[in-house]
Amino acid sequence: MRVLFVSDVYFPRVNGVSTSVWTFRQDLAACDVETVLVAPDYGLASAAPGPGVVRVPAAAVPGDPEDRRMRWGKLTAALNNLAGPFDLVHIHTPFLAHYAGVRYARRLQIPCVATYHTFFAEYLHHYVPALPRALGRGLARAVTRSQCRDVAALIAPSEPMRAVLLGYGVTTPVQVIPTGLSAHRFDAGSGARFRAAQALPADRPLMLYIGRVAHEKNIEFLLHVFAQVRIRVPNALFVVAGEGPALESLRELASRLGLAQDMHFVGYLDRDSELLDCYAAADVFVFASRTETQGLVLLEAMAQGAPVVSTAKLGTCSILKEGCGALIVPEELESFAAAVVRVLEDAELRAALSQAGRRYAREWSSLAMARRLLDLYRSITPVAHATRARRCENTQPVLTDSAS
Repeated sequence: MRVLFVSDVYFPRVNGVSTSVWTFRQDLAACDVETVLVAPDYGLASAAPGPGVVRVPAAAVPGDPEDRRMRWGKLTAALNNLAGPFDLVHIHTPFLAHYAGVRYARRLQIPCVATYHTFFAEYLHHYVPALPRALGRGLARAVTRSQCRDVAALIAPSEPMRAVLLGYGVTTPVQVIPTGLSAHRFDAGSGARFRAAQALPADRPLMLYIGRVAHEKNIEFLLHVFAQVRIRVPNALFVVAGEGPALESLRELASRLGLAQDMHFVGYLDRDSELLDCYAAADVFVFASRTETQGLVLLEAMAQGAPVVSTAKLGTCSILKEGCGALIVPEELESFAAAVVRVLEDAELRAALSQAGRRYAREWSSLAMARRLLDLYRSITPVAHATRARRCENTQPVLTDSAS
């Protein structure tokens, strides 16, 4: 089977969509599925095309230094110049990639599916503040319903996200297929190496957030939590790893709260080395996003043995279960801070959460998720592939893209 992926984001732009696309491409290859990805060119040497990746010239997005908007003419030309045939188109983002992917699939008369990675209705107001929140939600829902009618099937990363789509009135079949963890995410990171590289003391308790530094991630709340934590654990550190539009406002807030000396914003980290070390350095990993469709970073933290304190909202409810290696708390300042302090002060609790988290994360195999995705592909292209389907192997060949 040969599948075309189309996405408005990919590495070196680091977020959940990029990670999901990369992970599924790896594991689909183990299932005898060839994928070609069309994604933006970020104008960096590290974003040069790799095997199976077609980069499209793109322009900067005003007010958003991370993202790029593919040029429509260049995007359609790139699709028209692809060496076919393809059996199916899989769209991963609802911007130009959606409309170009649907148009391409219709022209070739092949099925088209889409993954609904992002809960736009709940954070559109952060990026268009002049738009009233209620109006923005209504607009986002209307666009979602329209786009969902364009495809034969939808993938939701979690059951709560599926429920949201059904609540919008989406009638296209929706299947829940989370992004899993590849075997590499379990490679042992070195917390000592991370602390040495960042000039952080080896003996200071470390609270960690990893992810996009964006308003909808609710990191401001975590800074207020840290201010409370320092009252009980005055030598604690807070590391924020990632980039995003909220970075400067968070730096300013840290300064106003008197936290600047004990906060470290370390930017993006290499996923195959530095990021694993960063997770491993944490005495507690904290998360309070309200808009996650899944919350893959929680599983990544657990895989590295980082004890987790988190709220459970939307997609993270599908991950945060009893016995998963996390303390699940409400979005309430004193309760959240008390849970963090409890973890930092209790070595036995940290060890128990770490062990439980590692065990639980292994249940989220990325290869198993890829098999489920392949089953969906086959269900909407049954005739063409009945004689070519092969069973997935238990190995995971690596697709090398220099951008990843």
